[in-house]
Amino acid sequence: MNDKPMHGDCPNSGSNANTCSDDGQKSGYQVTIRLRVPKSMQLLDGIMELVEAAGGTIGGVVPVKNVDESERGINVRDIMFTAADSDHGEQVVNEIKRLSNVEVIAVSDRTFLMHLGGKIKVEPSRQIRTMDDLSMIYTPGVARVCKAIEADPSKARNLTIKGKTVAVITDGSRILGLGNIGPLAGLPVMEGKAALFKHFGNVDAFPIPLATQDTEELIRTIKLISPVFGAINLEDIASPRCYEVEERLKKELNIPVFHDDQHGTAIVVAAATKNAARLTRKRLANMKVVVVGVGAAGMACAEMILALGVKNLIGFNRDGAVHRDRTDLTAQEMAFAQKSNPKNFKGSIAEALKGADMVLGLSTGGAIKPEWLAKMKKNAICFALANPVPEVLPKDAKPYVAVMATGGSNYPNQINNALVFPGMFRGALDAQIEDITYEMQLEAAHALADVVSKADLDYDRIIPQVFEEAAHKAVAEAVMRVAKRNGLGKYKQA
Repeated sequence: MNDKPMHGDCPNSGSNANTCSDDGQKSGYQVTIRLRVPKSMQLLDGIMELVEAAGGTIGGVVPVKNVDESERGINVRDIMFTAADSDHGEQVVNEIKRLSNVEVIAVSDRTFLMHLGGKIKVEPSRQIRTMDDLSMIYTPGVARVCKAIEADPSKARNLTIKGKTVAVITDGSRILGLGNIGPLAGLPVMEGKAALFKHFGNVDAFPIPLATQDTEELIRTIKLISPVFGAINLEDIASPRCYEVEERLKKELNIPVFHDDQHGTAIVVAAATKNAARLTRKRLANMKVVVVGVGAAGMACAEMILALGVKNLIGFNRDGAVHRDRTDLTAQEMAFAQKSNPKNFKGSIAEALKGADMVLGLSTGGAIKPEWLAKMKKNAICFALANPVPEVLPKDAKPYVAVMATGGSNYPNQINNALVFPGMFRGALDAQIEDITYEMQLEAAHALADVVSKADLDYDRIIPQVFEEAAHKAVAEAVMRVAKRNGLGKYKQA
């Protein structure tokens, strides 16, 4: 089923919509199937027996009001069952579809149900109970607040949502590992990110997919909508467009602009690299690091690893090693070549991994062959961050590496930028800064690494988990610490 309805949309019957939940079950693959059946208890029993015979486990049967008055002899029912996985779930549903007198209206799994109706909402932060409340919240009282902001625009930060709101903006050109699926299809990701902003950083964020992939239109549109926001989070914009959009907006806006795919990922990778080196007793300055995939995220990660003190780092794009003699590099890749690959290595990934201490993958599933890892140094480190399938599977890498990390939550050591952006923007908004500097990013990486104490550091714990409050607090405090040290934002001397 692959996280999409097999037939129709997710069942939603108004007041009965909440019945389409996972029923509190956490194991297996939960499916809800909505059926139209003749009024016959025997038929319903037969369907349930079929599910059980096919290896499914019934979780419940819920009546749904039949709104079609012409179908008085018809019942509509939601049957919830657990299957082993998506393929098994689809097999069970297909068995039901073969039954006569049974119509499958819709099928959905628990992931779709989690998204039903959206994952965020807007609510007033003040109660409106009386006419007096109304007169202050809106007209005529609001006019005084408008005039105050007209006289001093900085007051908008405290008198409106501007001081606590982030725009999560995409053009849909590089959504997760799905590619250029467009802004509307990317909306669930932006919406989910807004939910994480609130949950982990108490930051109000709103998803804004823009219906253009033209660089100038993107920049102009973001500038036009910027007055209401305290910061801009750029998300899932393909390179090289993402570079220009971010750099231009950073220059032309007086609020922080942060492309999380690049910098958020880089901060987590840097923190994990620091702790992996500590665990394996490797000196960063002596490490050889190979980066497979130096797109926007990969290049940002590589540059931050260099900032940690690594000197010998070789990056690969889809056409091979990035070195100073190549004539087909983008401007960003050429600049990267000048500060990496000190021996101007020109060979293959397999050759580069000989004697390497660490390999970082930010490319595609299967890009790294397990046998290549056998040539790495003792206590090797492997971060395979492609999603949903890593560059090399942990079980295949296990014989050759000491520390393994992926981008998925189904393995230990998940490298997830959700560890960064809630705290990063929380700190930026609280400090009232105009820019998230590189110094802040590097300090956040060190702070995030330090959340894992020396006593807790282990081969399955080189990075905090996303639900650790201390991680988000550490990132926010790192941003504010640098702002205060440098006299930025609210710490600026009058």
